[in-house]
Amino acid sequence: MQLNGLIFTLPKEIKLLIGAFIIVLSIGFFTGLLFVGETSSTNPNGIEEQYLGNEDDENATVMRFKKSDQEMLTLVHNHILSMAIIFFLVGLLVAITNLNNKLKLFLIVEPFVSVMLTFGGLYLLWKGMLWMKYIVMFSGILMTLTYSLSVLIILKQLFQKR
Repeated sequence: MQLNGLIFTLPKEIKLLIGAFIIVLSIGFFTGLLFVGETSSTNPNGIEEQYLGNEDDENATVMRFKKSDQEMLTLVHNHILSMAIIFFLVGLLVAITNLNNKLKLFLIVEPFVSVMLTFGGLYLLWKGMLWMKYIVMFSGILMTLTYSLSVLIILKQLFQKR
Protein backbone atom coordinates (compact mmCIF):
# COMPACT_ATOMS: atom_id res chain seq x y z
CA MET A 1 0.00 0.00 0.00
CA GLN A 2 1.35 3.40 -0.98
CA LEU A 3 1.08 5.78 2.01
CA ASN A 4 3.07 8.75 0.69
CA GLY A 5 0.55 11.38 -0.41
CA LEU A 6 -2.52 9.37 0.61
CA ILE A 7 -3.77 12.44 2.52
CA PHE A 8 -4.68 14.10 -0.79
CA THR A 9 -7.10 11.30 -1.71
CA LEU A 10 -9.11 11.23 1.51
CA PRO A 11 -12.80 12.15 1.32
CA LYS A 12 -13.76 15.66 2.40
CA GLU A 13 -15.50 14.39 5.58
CA ILE A 14 -12.37 12.56 6.75
CA LYS A 15 -10.22 15.61 5.99
CA LEU A 16 -12.56 17.78 8.09
CA LEU A 17 -12.46 15.23 10.93
CA ILE A 18 -8.66 15.14 10.86
CA GLY A 19 -8.47 18.94 10.67
CA ALA A 20 -10.82 19.40 13.64
CA PHE A 21 -8.90 16.76 15.61
CA ILE A 22 -5.51 18.39 14.93
CA ILE A 23 -6.77 21.85 15.87
CA VAL A 24 -8.36 20.71 19.15
CA LEU A 25 -5.34 18.54 19.96
CA SER A 26 -3.05 21.51 19.33
CA ILE A 27 -5.09 23.75 21.62
CA GLY A 28 -4.61 21.15 24.37
CA PHE A 29 -0.91 20.70 23.59
CA PHE A 30 -0.10 24.41 23.61
CA THR A 31 -2.26 25.04 26.69
CA GLY A 32 -0.06 22.47 28.43
CA LEU A 33 2.99 24.49 27.42
CA LEU A 34 1.40 27.62 28.87
CA PHE A 35 0.92 25.70 32.12
CA VAL A 36 4.61 24.70 32.08
CA GLY A 37 5.55 28.35 31.59
CA GLU A 38 3.38 29.37 34.54
CA THR A 39 4.58 26.69 36.95
CA SER A 40 8.24 25.96 36.27
CA SER A 41 9.55 28.86 34.23
CA THR A 42 11.31 28.28 30.98
CA ASN A 43 14.87 27.92 32.23
CA PRO A 44 16.81 24.96 33.64
CA ASN A 45 16.89 26.32 37.21
CA GLY A 46 13.12 26.84 37.16
CA ILE A 47 12.67 23.22 36.05
CA GLU A 48 14.90 22.04 38.91
CA GLU A 49 13.03 24.19 41.43
CA GLN A 50 9.63 22.89 40.28
CA TYR A 51 10.53 19.27 41.07
CA LEU A 52 13.14 19.58 43.84
CA GLY A 53 11.67 22.58 45.67
CA ASN A 54 13.26 25.81 46.87
CA GLU A 55 12.93 25.60 50.66
CA ASP A 56 16.56 26.67 51.10
CA ASP A 57 16.20 29.84 49.02
CA GLU A 58 15.50 32.76 51.35
CA ASN A 59 14.76 35.06 48.40
CA ALA A 60 12.10 32.83 46.81
CA THR A 61 8.86 34.67 46.11
CA VAL A 62 6.88 31.41 45.85
CA MET A 63 7.72 28.52 48.17
CA ARG A 64 8.00 25.16 46.39
CA PHE A 65 8.54 21.75 47.95
CA LYS A 66 10.13 18.63 46.50
CA LYS A 67 7.56 16.45 44.73
CA SER A 68 6.62 13.25 46.53
CA ASP A 69 7.19 9.76 45.10
CA GLN A 70 3.49 9.50 44.25
CA GLU A 71 3.42 12.92 42.52
CA MET A 72 6.45 12.11 40.38
CA LEU A 73 5.30 8.63 39.41
CA THR A 74 1.85 9.97 38.52
CA LEU A 75 3.31 12.82 36.46
CA VAL A 76 5.73 10.57 34.56
CA HIS A 77 3.15 7.80 34.05
CA ASN A 78 0.38 10.12 32.84
CA HIS A 79 2.57 12.14 30.50
CA ILE A 80 4.35 9.19 28.91
CA LEU A 81 1.08 7.33 28.27
CA SER A 82 -0.89 10.32 26.98
CA MET A 83 1.94 11.67 24.82
CA ALA A 84 2.60 8.22 23.36
CA ILE A 85 -1.02 8.19 22.15
CA ILE A 86 -0.82 11.77 20.88
CA PHE A 87 2.38 11.15 18.93
CA PHE A 88 1.15 7.79 17.62
CA LEU A 89 -1.92 9.49 16.13
CA VAL A 90 0.05 12.46 14.77
CA GLY A 91 2.64 10.01 13.41
CA LEU A 92 -0.07 8.07 11.54
CA LEU A 93 -1.20 11.32 9.94
CA VAL A 94 2.37 12.34 9.07
CA ALA A 95 2.82 8.89 7.48
CA ILE A 96 0.14 9.66 4.86
CA THR A 97 1.53 13.08 3.93
CA ASN A 98 3.67 13.68 0.88
CA LEU A 99 7.16 14.23 2.34
CA ASN A 100 10.77 13.23 1.91
CA ASN A 101 11.14 9.83 3.60
CA LYS A 102 13.99 10.91 5.92
CA LEU A 103 12.06 13.95 7.16
CA LYS A 104 8.92 11.86 7.55
CA LEU A 105 10.78 9.22 9.56
CA PHE A 106 12.31 11.91 11.79
CA LEU A 107 8.90 13.52 12.44
CA ILE A 108 7.39 10.13 13.28
CA VAL A 109 10.14 8.78 15.57
CA GLU A 110 11.67 11.85 17.24
CA PRO A 111 8.70 12.74 19.48
CA PHE A 112 8.90 9.32 21.17
CA VAL A 113 12.60 9.85 21.92
CA SER A 114 11.85 13.33 23.27
CA VAL A 115 9.00 12.04 25.46
CA MET A 116 11.33 9.50 27.06
CA LEU A 117 14.14 12.04 27.49
CA THR A 118 11.82 14.76 28.82
CA PHE A 119 9.84 12.74 31.34
CA GLY A 120 12.52 10.18 32.11
CA GLY A 121 14.83 13.15 32.54
CA LEU A 122 12.43 14.80 34.99
CA TYR A 123 12.40 11.61 37.03
CA LEU A 124 16.21 11.38 37.00
CA LEU A 125 16.45 15.09 37.89
CA TRP A 126 14.12 14.45 40.82
CA LYS A 127 16.35 11.52 41.85
CA GLY A 128 19.34 13.87 42.03
CA MET A 129 20.91 13.93 38.56
CA LEU A 130 20.81 17.73 38.37
CA TRP A 131 22.41 17.96 34.90
CA MET A 132 19.28 16.28 33.46
CA LYS A 133 17.52 19.67 33.63
CA TYR A 134 19.43 20.62 30.44
CA ILE A 135 18.37 17.41 28.67
CA VAL A 136 14.76 18.00 29.79
CA MET A 137 14.81 21.53 28.42
CA PHE A 138 16.42 20.57 25.09
CA SER A 139 14.18 17.53 24.52
CA GLY A 140 11.07 19.51 25.46
CA ILE A 141 11.93 22.22 22.95
CA LEU A 142 12.69 19.63 20.25
CA MET A 143 9.43 17.80 20.98
CA THR A 144 7.47 21.05 20.64
CA LEU A 145 9.20 22.01 17.39
CA THR A 146 8.63 18.55 15.93
CA TYR A 147 4.96 18.58 16.97
CA SER A 148 4.46 22.06 15.50
CA LEU A 149 6.11 21.18 12.18
CA SER A 150 4.10 17.96 11.92
CA VAL A 151 0.83 19.78 12.57
CA LEU A 152 1.62 22.50 10.03
CA ILE A 153 2.46 19.91 7.37
CA ILE A 154 -0.70 17.90 8.08
CA LEU A 155 -2.99 20.95 7.99
CA LYS A 156 -1.34 22.35 4.87
CA GLN A 157 -1.65 19.08 2.95
CA LEU A 158 -5.15 18.34 4.25
CA PHE A 159 -6.63 21.34 2.48
CA GLN A 160 -4.20 21.59 -0.43
CA LYS A 161 -5.28 20.49 -3.87
CA ARG A 162 -2.93 17.88 -5.26
